[in-house]
Amino acid sequence: MSELSVIIITQNEENNIRRCLESVKWADEIVVVDSGSIDNTVDICREYTDKVSQTTWHGYGQQKNIALAQATRTWVLSLDADEEVSIALRDKIQQILQADQGYDAYAIKRPVVFLGQIIKHACGADNSIRLFKRKHGHFTNVIVHETIKIDGRVRKLSQPILHYSFANVAAIIEKMNRYTSLVAQQRAAIGKKSSLFKAVTRSMWMFIKVYLLKGGFLDGRAGFILSVSFAEGSYYRYVKLLTLE
Repeated sequence: MSELSVIIITQNEENNIRRCLESVKWADEIVVVDSGSIDNTVDICREYTDKVSQTTWHGYGQQKNIALAQATRTWVLSLDADEEVSIALRDKIQQILQADQGYDAYAIKRPVVFLGQIIKHACGADNSIRLFKRKHGHFTNVIVHETIKIDGRVRKLSQPILHYSFANVAAIIEKMNRYTSLVAQQRAAIGKKSSLFKAVTRSMWMFIKVYLLKGGFLDGRAGFILSVSFAEGSYYRYVKLLTLE
């Protein structure tokens, strides 16, 4: 039977991290890399693992590679602090650990939970690689929107990770501000250009795509709030890139 390391990066996640850690306390090893939390995040993490380290912020990709370098087990599950492993996924991972099924990595669905409901349309449930053999994967070294590069065979799983991306509207605004700044910096670094015309038209298109084409209206008020928020995020990405020019 193979063993599992869970890796998590954190910064001021006291409102999320316990739920995350509770969902993986059955794992053989939990590795947490914190980047200067000033709340109770680190203390909570130390209730679940002694492998908690702190470092300066280097960007999402590099930060996760730092955590990966500290993992020691055959398999690695990468989680964000605002995520929770569902019971169905826990059972599936334990099956994989018990008997190698011939794959080196697994892509897992991440439906968003917002205002007490699973969002089925506005956000969708992206499939991203989260479970992989430690010696077969690494993270791309980018500031934001990192991915896991795998040397080997990949399979999709139907059992989900639950993503509590936004606790409330204030959290949406805070996260939008942070991510749009990072994306603008990343795009500026590779020479991308922007304009007010792009900012306005791309944000309008984002609302139409999420609310109407993807069916965000079927998610009720939560779908409308998220559709407007994604449109705003698109607007500020382009505006921030424009100011960096």
